[in-house]
Amino acid sequence: MNNNERINNILHHRDYIKNVRILEEYERNREFCRHDLNHFLDVCRIAYIINLEENLKYPKDVIYAIGLIHDIGRVLEYERGVPHNKASIEIGIPILKDSKFNEEEIKIICSAIDNHRIHKEDKTSLESLIYRSDKLSRGCFNCKAIDKCYWSEEKKNKNIMY
Repeated sequence: MNNNERINNILHHRDYIKNVRILEEYERNREFCRHDLNHFLDVCRIAYIINLEENLKYPKDVIYAIGLIHDIGRVLEYERGVPHNKASIEIGIPILKDSKFNEEEIKIICSAIDNHRIHKEDKTSLESLIYRSDKLSRGCFNCKAIDKCYWSEEKKNKNIMY
């Protein structure tokens, strides 16, 4: 099975599609950055570009699996108050198994998802790659709610990097 096939297995998985649609409904009127398929794909693509530029050598399908699943747990955060990183793992594991990721890959993917909200000084770790990509995916330069955003001015993306 090639890299893109496993990525597309996630993208077309019935539970993934269901949760993306539910999340879109929850965030339909969200004023700030949304957690939708566009965001997920932006994180994937930015992470993969950085991976190539910095010669980090992480597999493309692992990066995309993390990017596609890292915020899907916001559904359970809205519904039950579960932190979205933990909920994303809960929702993601069956999807990853059905998409033919092995146990070791699932463990790596889940660790990166679990830690994607933590800034680390080690810029070569998979967790750091996803953290950076998640933040860089935000187009603050074009945001209508930029003045209301809780992000510090230093953290806001006011220029295009990727």
